[in-house]
Amino acid sequence: MDEVLEVIRQQVESNPVVIYMKGTPDMPRCGFSQRASQALAATGFPFAYVNVLEDPAIFDNLPRYADWPTFPQIYINGELIGGCDITLELYQNGELKQLMEAAISKTGASPT
Repeated sequence: MDEVLEVIRQQVESNPVVIYMKGTPDMPRCGFSQRASQALAATGFPFAYVNVLEDPAIFDNLPRYADWPTFPQIYINGELIGGCDITLELYQNGELKQLMEAAISKTGASPT
C-alpha cells in the first residue's frame, strides 16, 4: 500500500498538471471525467492523465492520498485542486488557465 502511495506522489510531483480520471481524455468512461478533462484541454496547456480504471491499486488508494473520495482528481503544481465541479468553476472564471500556466511555466514547457 505504501508503494502505491509513493507512485501517486511521484506522479503528482513530476507532472505540473495531472488528472486522475476514469478513462482517458480521448475516451472518458464517465461524464465527470469527461467534463474535467475537457476543461483542462480548453486551456490550451498540456496535462498528464492517469486512467484509474487500468490500475486497481491507484483506484483503491488515491482517495487516501489527499483525503478526496471521488474521481476525477486534478492536481496542479503538486496540490489537489479538486474534482469536476471545482475544475469547471475555475475554468469558467479564468483561474484554471492561470493556475496551469503558472505550474507549466516552472517546467519550461509551452502550450500545445
